[in-house]
Amino acid sequence: MNQHARLEDRAIPFIDVAAQRRRLGRAIDEAISRVLAHCQFIHGPEVRALEVELAAFCGARHAIACSSGTDALRLVLMAWGIGPGDAVICPAFTFCATAEVVALCGATPVMADVEGETFNLDPASCARAVAAARKLGLKPRAIIPVDLFGLPVDHDGIAAIAAAHGMLVLDDAAQAFGAVYKGRKLGTLAPATATSFFPAKPLGCYGDGGAIFTDDEALAARLRSLRVHGEGVDKYDAAEIGLTGRLDTIQAAILLEKLKIFPEEILARGRVAARYAAGLADVATVPRVGNESNSVWAQYTIRLAPGRRDALAAALRAQGIPTGIYYAKPLHRQQAYRHFPIVDGGLPASERLAAEVISLPMHAYLDEPAQDRIIAAVRRALIG
Repeated sequence: MNQHARLEDRAIPFIDVAAQRRRLGRAIDEAISRVLAHCQFIHGPEVRALEVELAAFCGARHAIACSSGTDALRLVLMAWGIGPGDAVICPAFTFCATAEVVALCGATPVMADVEGETFNLDPASCARAVAAARKLGLKPRAIIPVDLFGLPVDHDGIAAIAAAHGMLVLDDAAQAFGAVYKGRKLGTLAPATATSFFPAKPLGCYGDGGAIFTDDEALAARLRSLRVHGEGVDKYDAAEIGLTGRLDTIQAAILLEKLKIFPEEILARGRVAARYAAGLADVATVPRVGNESNSVWAQYTIRLAPGRRDALAAALRAQGIPTGIYYAKPLHRQQAYRHFPIVDGGLPASERLAAEVISLPMHAYLDEPAQDRIIAAVRRALIG
C-alpha cells in the first residue's frame, strides 16, 4: 500500500512559512543562538544592524524598528501630535489597524473609497473626504494610504492632495514592503512609512514586529524616544508619554537572515502571480499592475461575479485548497467603526469589492505542480 499521499490529495498551504523555515533553518537557528549567547534581548546589536539594513534596502535615511505594524502607525501619529479635533483620511477597504490607530490617538478617521482595479485609495475620493472632514468642523491633518495586497497606491496623486491641503502622508505599507513605485521603493515616497513583520507578511518574523521609515531626522529621533516610553536623556527621565514599542532582539536576528533572501522571494512571488494571471484571466477578474509599479504580492486576490464566491471557496476547500477573504466587511460596516464619518457619495467600490474578492494561496515557495492544481480547480469550479 502506498503510504505517500498523491500530490492531488495533499493540502496546499495558504502561506507556506514552513517551507521558508526549512530553507533557512540552520541560519535562523544560529542567529537565535547568538542572541541567546549575548543575552541582550532588548535593543541588542541585531536591532541596530537590522535598522541599517532595512534603510539601505529601501533607500530611506532612517529605519526605526518597533513592536508591530500597528504600533508603527500609531507612533508616527503620536510623533506628529495628531489628536482630538483632527481628521485622518483612511481607505474603507483595509484591515482595521489603519483606522484603529487614528481613533486611539483621539482623532477621527474619515473613510474614503478605493479603486476597483487596484484595491487602493482613490485620490478623487480622498479629496472629497478632506472636504467632508472640513464640513464636520474637523481639521484635516493626515492621509493614510494603504498599499493593499502588496501593490503601491497612486503615491503622486495622494501627495498632490496632501500638499494642496497642508496635510501629512503616512504610508501604510504593512503588506507591501519591497514594492516599487516609479522606480522608488516604498519607504521613500512619504514623510513616514510604516510596515509590519507579522509572520504572514512577505518579510515576516516569528512573532510581531514592525518598522517606520523616514528621511526626517527630527521625526526619527522622536520616534526612537516614543517607542521606549518617551524617554529623555535616559530611560528614567521621560520627556513625554510614549509606549512600549520596541522590537525584540531575537526577532531582529531572524529578520536579518530573512532579508538576505527577500529580493529572490519577491521575484518568485512575481512569477507565481504571472502564472495565476495567465491561467485565470479568462474566468475571473485578476489583479492588474501598471507599468509604473511592481507588487510584492502579499495576497493574490481575484474578483468574481456576486454570488459565486462561496461556491468557489467550498469547491476548493473540498480539494484541500484554502482561500481567504480580505475583506468581507469594509471598515464602515464593522461595529467598532460604524459611527465614524465617510466620504460624501458613499463607498460603492469598497462595498462591491467586499462582496467579490477571494484570495488564493500565494507565497514564494508555491511550486508549479501545486499552482497548476489550484488553477485547474478554480477553472473547473467557475466554468465546469
